[in-house]
Amino acid sequence: MAVYFHEEDLPAGALGPGPVAVDTETMGLMPGRDRLCLVQISDGGGDEHLVRFSPGSDYAAPELRAVLSDPDRLKLYHFARFDLAAIRAYIGVMAAPVYCTKTASRLVRTYTDRHGLKELVRELCGQEVSKQQQSSDWGAPELSDAQKDYAASDVRFLHRMKEALDVRLAREGRTGLAQACFDFLPHRAELDLAGWPEIDIFAHV
Repeated sequence: MAVYFHEEDLPAGALGPGPVAVDTETMGLMPGRDRLCLVQISDGGGDEHLVRFSPGSDYAAPELRAVLSDPDRLKLYHFARFDLAAIRAYIGVMAAPVYCTKTASRLVRTYTDRHGLKELVRELCGQEVSKQQQSSDWGAPELSDAQKDYAASDVRFLHRMKEALDVRLAREGRTGLAQACFDFLPHRAELDLAGWPEIDIFAHV
């Protein structure tokens, strides 16, 4: 297992085929205002790749863009709604098709209201992850080893989590419902970017 750090793009051939786990780090929680600083990605083979973007970046990233926009490659996220919006706003692609572990968790782990990555990794993978660096400065000129390890851990377990959640979705008869939710997430991200971030357009009032 290794963590690889890259500037501005992913090297050619860095990833194997199949689904990829994806996460982002930004300067805040408002895509469009708060710039995208880091994209983390893993093919589930044991390595994680961190792609850092500098202030003023054009986010061209042809190799990363090709992976994220590949319609035949499933992307695994934890809270896909935010990452999809950040990637769309800066890299300019909708990084679908989508699987969201937080959405899946909310559909099958109805015995708890704890659906954060830390709780899911503990229950589904028997591992502990630290969230200490979650609110650190991702736009800093140099990222610390602690920041890099935190960022890598956000994609390290998503393939295993998907496998466990898929079993539970099937057991509870909610696989189809989950897929419908996943399919809608890119549209939810577009609504966020278009100005409806906290409005449920399906609500009566």
